[in-house]
Amino acid sequence: MKLKRFIIVATKSILRNKMRGLLTILGVIIGVASVVSLMSLGQGSQADIEAQVASLGTNLIMIHPGSSNRRGVRGGRGSKPTLKAKDIEYLRKNASTLQYISPVIRENGQLVAGGQNWNTSIFGVTEEYKEIKNYEVTSGKFISAKDVKGRKKVALVGKTIVDELFNGNDPVGSSIRIRNVPFKVIGVLGEKGTNSRGQDQDDIVIAPSTSVMYRLGDGETIHEIVASAISDSKMDVAQQQIETLIRKSHRLSESQESDFHIFDQTEIKEHATSITSTMTLLLSAIAGVSLLVGGIGIMNIMLVSVTERTREIGLRLAVGARPKDVLIQFLIEATILSVMGGVIGILTGLAIAYALGLAIGSSVVVDTQMVLLSFLFSGGVGIFFGFYPARKAANLNPIEALRHE
Repeated sequence: MKLKRFIIVATKSILRNKMRGLLTILGVIIGVASVVSLMSLGQGSQADIEAQVASLGTNLIMIHPGSSNRRGVRGGRGSKPTLKAKDIEYLRKNASTLQYISPVIRENGQLVAGGQNWNTSIFGVTEEYKEIKNYEVTSGKFISAKDVKGRKKVALVGKTIVDELFNGNDPVGSSIRIRNVPFKVIGVLGEKGTNSRGQDQDDIVIAPSTSVMYRLGDGETIHEIVASAISDSKMDVAQQQIETLIRKSHRLSESQESDFHIFDQTEIKEHATSITSTMTLLLSAIAGVSLLVGGIGIMNIMLVSVTERTREIGLRLAVGARPKDVLIQFLIEATILSVMGGVIGILTGLAIAYALGLAIGSSVVVDTQMVLLSFLFSGGVGIFFGFYPARKAANLNPIEALRHE
């Protein structure tokens, strides 16, 4: 009951000076709101990155050709066509850690259909590409092994192509011309959106690798090999196995450098998330400083309050209140103020996070543990920064306090 009375008295004291109370908790509100909003947006950005990486494929491993070197002038990765069809067959026969393998032949070309035209990327792949890259087919079907073997002139199109050439209508069964070569549309790919580099993953045509290689390409160049490891735990082993097998296929000696490069989605994810994590930590540190400033604000206002209420404190001590009672009352006042600031700050922070997320098109992930920690921290700020003013009030001499003007 005594604690209840302390809380009632502290609450009445705060309500008598509403403006002072609001100014006291303003710093805490800003600090907590900053922490909650920035952490929620930061975790949302990381979730977006993870989703984009997942859209690249399941346990994805990418093998790129090497670089050219002519008269001391070195080209970039992929400038030398070192990957061949025999490499894919060799991997299929000997790589026990790979579940799916597909070549990728990339070409650019003008599409024409129904009086409309559009320039896009054409990917030549096999039937396994669907599983490697987690593609969904919303209409029609994906290419088959028979399509690849027979060099069939069939294709699947992304949503962007559907919108640009077919006005959003289902194009399955229609004919499109790619560099004046007619292809029959057999399916529509599910939406993937933009990737981390801002590229439209739905602006794409997928066709059998043999059709693209021999009807649109030079008949031999493979621009990339993509594969899927049998499990996430086998990614490192799979990369080592690929390295060994392709070197054997290319008959490279131990002293020779590999004429190809291997990447996986883990590297992409780690690079992207490290940037986001660093920025989130930096902004959260700034928000933490503002919360610290808010705590100092509580201490300053409470010290002013002690000075203003010196006669009141002296009167309470004179009629029998113990210094401990005064200490507890001022600590409760400081705690109530900081907790109120914490609650308002949390609600404000969530509102800011969702508003900014909507404005910039970012996901917002609210961590309940982080919200609870912010709430508890705000209460701790009140106790920590309210202790000195409370102790000063408790140590006042009753007689001198009653004489205070």
